[in-house]
Amino acid sequence: MPVKIPNDLPVREILEKENIFVMDENRAVHQDIRPIQICILNLMPIKEDTELQILRELSNTPLQIDVTFMKMSSHVSKHTSKSHLDTFYQTFSELEHKSFDGLIVTGAPVELMEFEEVDYWNELTRVFDWSSKNVTSTLFLCWGAQAAMYHFYGLRKRLLGEKLVGIYRHKVYNRKTPLVRGFDDCFLMPHSRYTEVRTSDITGCGELTVLAKSEEAGVSICMAQNGRKVFIMGHPEYGRMQLRREYERDRKKGLNPSIPKNYFPDDDPEKRPLLTWRAIANNLYTNWLNYYVYQSTPYNLDGTPWGEELPDNYS
Repeated sequence: MPVKIPNDLPVREILEKENIFVMDENRAVHQDIRPIQICILNLMPIKEDTELQILRELSNTPLQIDVTFMKMSSHVSKHTSKSHLDTFYQTFSELEHKSFDGLIVTGAPVELMEFEEVDYWNELTRVFDWSSKNVTSTLFLCWGAQAAMYHFYGLRKRLLGEKLVGIYRHKVYNRKTPLVRGFDDCFLMPHSRYTEVRTSDITGCGELTVLAKSEEAGVSICMAQNGRKVFIMGHPEYGRMQLRREYERDRKKGLNPSIPKNYFPDDDPEKRPLLTWRAIANNLYTNWLNYYVYQSTPYNLDGTPWGEELPDNYS
């Protein structure tokens, strides 16, 4: 089924060329169906890249999905045009009176700063608190996951000795949990970060359930409140060339970056990277949408007591 997006969203043309079923607003209004309402808080600097990556993943279920993009009003984006943001994004103050079936909070390139030093931190914590009462399930990605763990559970991030970047092998735990249903025993996921939340801190937090971790990259997937909060420490949504773009960007900046692990064939940056994580990314997003959003959300989003946890059969 399609993802409903604004009529003129630039990435629409790319999605259609990839044979991904998207529906514009004009067609959607003529369908007698209650679409799943998903809000995406896009904190990444180049908004269009992240839009494309996440919309790819949301398109792989039989559900019709209505996407709303959120931006932080307390931050001025330097890498995405004001016209794009004004046309396709809404601020938290414009959306906080609404409820959503699902919320996705992306990562952000601010991990070397303390959370409180980030210019939109106060606004972001308001979004976090709002999501606890107005969203069925929230998916936090990379820095977004670290920020949410800090806000909700007081877990601090730790600076790594060097950037963790590449494709890392993870092992699945708690296999009966629907979020990892259909996963192989081991899977690959991209990571690109300078910080981590220690595995011992996550496993020591009684409110978090670890679903996958790596010997090199640490915990990659965990959740709380029977799936009302899902934390992904890596970037399963990344496209084939994203790590290459980041590597070349850092080289141009003179940062002397390490070659991403297990990414380029023979560790040769001139060779085209193999796409080895797309299936697991599709599975992850599909499971989240099906088991923790669609199966758990009410038909009528208005007036719902969002403070309640999901049923025990989703643990």
